[in-house]
Amino acid sequence: MTNAELLADQLDWTRQWTLKLLADLKGDDWVFQPAAGLAHPLWLCGHLACSQHLLIHVRCLGKGVLEESFTKHFPIGGPVKSGKEHDYPPVATVLSTMEEVQQQTLSAVRGMSDALLAEPAFGGDGKPHPHYKDKAGAVAHCNRHEAFHAGQIAMIRRLLGKAFLR
Repeated sequence: MTNAELLADQLDWTRQWTLKLLADLKGDDWVFQPAAGLAHPLWLCGHLACSQHLLIHVRCLGKGVLEESFTKHFPIGGPVKSGKEHDYPPVATVLSTMEEVQQQTLSAVRGMSDALLAEPAFGGDGKPHPHYKDKAGAVAHCNRHEAFHAGQIAMIRRLLGKAFLR
């Protein structure tokens, strides 16, 4: 197994876990926030799609796959707006976008050579990123990032009274 295949398999495994956590959400579950300004599952799914777009397609390959008309709904660095405060895309649109970006990401990562993975990858400001130094690190960070947010989804599920998953 190549480094690229290993990284892609890890991304895929983490996404399968995220999807299990989302499988029984319905209706208002998608925009449930534990407190004002905190993430809700719909925002987290859009954010995950945008993060893969940024970390893999922009930082590693130099070409984004998402339009600003989608990414504008999922900004980072500030309070997350509630479903009443913001007109988010429908759940089906967010989930299909998340899946489309995932498939493009897996294909792109599987096609990365060891030489490409060893190239430097920088943050949006062009400076070294605090979480990775090279493109392999950016891909690995994408996986860690999703696992972190899957934990948030797991907590939201429990707050909603949903069963523990294993």
